[in-house]
Amino acid sequence: MSRIKNRGAASGAPRRRAVALAAHLALAAVLAGAAALPAHAQAGSAAALQADVPPGPLAQALNRFALQAGVALVVDAGQIAGLTSPGLSGAVTVEEGFARLLEGSGWRIGRTPAGYVLLAAPTAAGGEAGTSLPAVRASASRIQDPDATPEAYGRQTARGGRVGVLGNQDFMDTPFSTVAYTSELIADQNAKTLADVLQNDPSVRFMTPAGHMTENLLLRGYLVTAENMVMNGLYGVAPYGHVPTEFVERVEILRGASGLVYGMSPDGAIGGVVSLTPKRAGEQPLARLTLDYEGRSQAGLHADVGRRFGSDGAFGVRFNGAWRDGGTTIEGQDKSRALGALALDYRSPRLRASFDVYDVHETTEDGSPMMASFATRVVKAPDSSTNLFRGTRSRMDNRGVALRVEGDVDDRLEVYAALGRRLTDYDGYINGTWAGSVAADGSFSGVTVEQDGYKASTSYDLGLRARLDTGSLHHELVFSVSGLNLESGMIYTRSASFASNIYAPGPVAIAADPGRSPKTGDTELRGIALVDTLSWLDERVALTLGLRRQEVRDTSYDARTGAVSADYVKHVTTPAVGLVVKPWSRQLALYANYIEGLSKGGSSPLTAANPNVVFEPYVSKQKEIGLKWDGGDFAHTLALYEITQPSMIADAANRYSVDGEKRVRGLEWTAMGQPWRGVRVLGGLSLADGKQVRTSKGVNDGHDAYGVSDWQANLGAEWDLPWLKGLVVGARVVHTDDQYLNSANTLRIPSWTRWDASLRYTTTIAGRATTWRGSVVNLLAKDYWAGPYHGEGFTTLSQPRTVSLSATVDF
Repeated sequence: MSRIKNRGAASGAPRRRAVALAAHLALAAVLAGAAALPAHAQAGSAAALQADVPPGPLAQALNRFALQAGVALVVDAGQIAGLTSPGLSGAVTVEEGFARLLEGSGWRIGRTPAGYVLLAAPTAAGGEAGTSLPAVRASASRIQDPDATPEAYGRQTARGGRVGVLGNQDFMDTPFSTVAYTSELIADQNAKTLADVLQNDPSVRFMTPAGHMTENLLLRGYLVTAENMVMNGLYGVAPYGHVPTEFVERVEILRGASGLVYGMSPDGAIGGVVSLTPKRAGEQPLARLTLDYEGRSQAGLHADVGRRFGSDGAFGVRFNGAWRDGGTTIEGQDKSRALGALALDYRSPRLRASFDVYDVHETTEDGSPMMASFATRVVKAPDSSTNLFRGTRSRMDNRGVALRVEGDVDDRLEVYAALGRRLTDYDGYINGTWAGSVAADGSFSGVTVEQDGYKASTSYDLGLRARLDTGSLHHELVFSVSGLNLESGMIYTRSASFASNIYAPGPVAIAADPGRSPKTGDTELRGIALVDTLSWLDERVALTLGLRRQEVRDTSYDARTGAVSADYVKHVTTPAVGLVVKPWSRQLALYANYIEGLSKGGSSPLTAANPNVVFEPYVSKQKEIGLKWDGGDFAHTLALYEITQPSMIADAANRYSVDGEKRVRGLEWTAMGQPWRGVRVLGGLSLADGKQVRTSKGVNDGHDAYGVSDWQANLGAEWDLPWLKGLVVGARVVHTDDQYLNSANTLRIPSWTRWDASLRYTTTIAGRATTWRGSVVNLLAKDYWAGPYHGEGFTTLSQPRTVSLSATVDF
C-alpha cells in the first residue's frame, strides 16, 4: 500500500476527493441494486399466528405484537403515552391482533408496502383524522433491518441489536448477555466518545485514562483493544483510537467470547465485542444543532441532518458533522477534533441497503494523561489534572467506508453482502507517556516515546439466510464467508531519560521525529461459518448450533530492514451452542451457551530451548447460563459464566508450550428501564474471580489475575421532576473493588467510588424544541488510581472532575 504521511493540510484535498468519489460510486451501486431487484408487496398476513402479549402500556403491546408477527410497524410512542392495553392471547391474524389491541383507543392500523402504520381513527364524518407518525420500528428477529430494534427500556437501551451472523435479534431471543445503548442516552449524558457511553456498564472498565488517544477496555476481565470494535457487522471499519459518538445510533455489547457470531477479532479479544450501528434517516425530517462546552475551555458544535425521499420514504440521507477545540481537564493540554459522517440507505419490502462514510481528525497539544508503575509500593494518587508531559503532541486521522446490501429472494431466502475499508494514520506521543518505577516520594525517571504509524484494513462478509420447516421444527440457517486484511506499520524513537515527580512535574525530554513508518505487519483472517437455529413449541424453545472454520495468516517485518521477522499460517475449527427457553411466558427467558473464541498464537522467544516455534491460535472457552426478565418498561439480566484463556508458559527446561491458563468466573446482574413512572435506572453489579491457573514454571499459580476486581458496580438513575414538566435530574455511582497490577500480586491499588450528576431541561423556544443538558463526572473531584493500563505493572489515573454543558435545538 502506498502511504502519504499527512502532517498538514496539503495532502487532505486528494483524500477528500477520493472519499467523495467512493461515496458517489457506492450510492450508484445502491440505486442500481434497487432498480435491478423488483419490489414485492409485504408477505400476506391472512395466516393466523399465536399471540402472547401481556397487559401493559399500549406502545409496548403494539411493538411486542409486531415482533411476534414478524412485521414492520411505525408508531409514535409519545402520541399514545398513557394509554394501556388489556393484552392479547390466542390465534389471530395480524390485522385482527392490531385491531383487538387498539379497540377503544381512538387509533387504528393502516398498511403500506413497507409495513404497518398507526393512524388516528376516522372522524364521525368518515374523514381521515390522522396521517403516518414519526417512526419507532419493530420487527421480528428474522428481519435484518439494522434499525428494527426500537428503544424500549427508558429510551436508554434498545430491545436488541445486530448479533453477527445471527442478524438482528431481540434482547429476549439472544442466547448471550447483551445490551444496546441508544443515541438518546448518548445525547442526554453528553457522551463524546465510546468510553463515556460504556461508563454505564458494570462489566466494563477502561485500561486507558480519559483523554488518552486510544480507548482500550477490560470486559469480563479480558482485554478488548480499540482495534476490536465492530461497525455494521464488520471488524476493521470503526474509527481506531477514539470512536466519536455523534454519528452513532447504538453502542451494542455482546459479553463474552464471540468466535462464532463475529469470527476472530483482529487482536484476538475474547472478553466480548463492542458493536456500533450508525445513525440512519428517520421517518420525519431532522435538522438539529448542538452547542457544547466541556473541561476548561473546550467548545464544540454538532449538526445532525436527516431526511427520507421517494415513494414511501425509500431513500434516506443522514449527515453528522462535529467540531470541537480548546483546553481539556488536563492542566495546559489542548485538544481538537473534527468529524464528518454521511449515511445513505435504501429500503423496500425486498431490499435493504446502506452506505456509510466518515472522516475524523483528532489532535492533542502540550500534554498527555499519565500512566504509572511503582518501585516497591503503590503511592498516593496525585491531582488527576496533573500534566506530567508538557510539550508532547499527538495526531490521529481515521477515514472509513462501509457498504451493506441485503435482499430477500423470497419469503424464505435472504442474501447479504458487506464490504468495508478503513485508513488510519497517526504520529506523536500516542501511548508513550509513562511514569516508571515511581518512588515513595513520587519521583521517577522517565522517557517519552514518539511514534509514527498507520493501519489499512479491508473487510467483507457474504452470506445466505434460509428459513425452512422440518415437521414441527422451524430452522433458520445461515452460511457466512467473512474476512479481514489488516496492514500496519509503526516506528518509534525514545527520548533521553529525565527526572520528574508525579506531585511536582519537571521539564520533559522530547524524542526525535522517527520519520515515516514502513510496513511492519500484515494479518489476514478468513472464516466460514454455518449456523442453524432450531425453534419449536411456538418459538418458546430455540437451539443454536454452529461451526466456524478460521484461517489466520500473520506476517511481521523488521521496521528498520524490512526483512520478515515472523510468518505463519494456521487453521482452527470452533463450535458453539446456544439455548433459549421461555418456560412459562415470553416475559422470562432462560438461556445457556458454550462458545469458543480465538486469539493469534504466539511464538517462543529466541532464548527458549525450542526457539521460534509458532503455536496454533489460542482457543478460549466460555460456559454461561443466565436468565432474562422483560417487564415491558423494565428488564433484568442475570448471567453466570466461566471463561478460560490459554497462554504460553516455560517449563523447568525452558521449553515453551501453550499450557498456561487464565480463568475468570463471574456473576453479572444488569437492570435497565423504568420501574416506576418518571423514574429510569440503568446499571448493575459484576462479581468476578480471576485466577492464574497455570503459569510459567508455576511461579504465580493460584494468584489473582491482575486487573480483575472481586466486584464492581454501576448504578444510574433519572427522575422526571413532577413540579416542572421537562426537568430531569440524574445521578450515577461507579465503584470498583481493589485490584492487583501485576501477576506476582505484590502491587495492589485500593478500591474507589465515583459520583456523577446530571440535569436536563426540555422546552420549546420560539416554536423550536430545545434541550439544555448539564453533567458532571467525578462530582467530588476524587483522585485515585483507576485500574491497570494496557500492560502489566502500570496503572491509570482517575478522570478529573469534568463539567459538560450543551444546548440542542431542532429546526
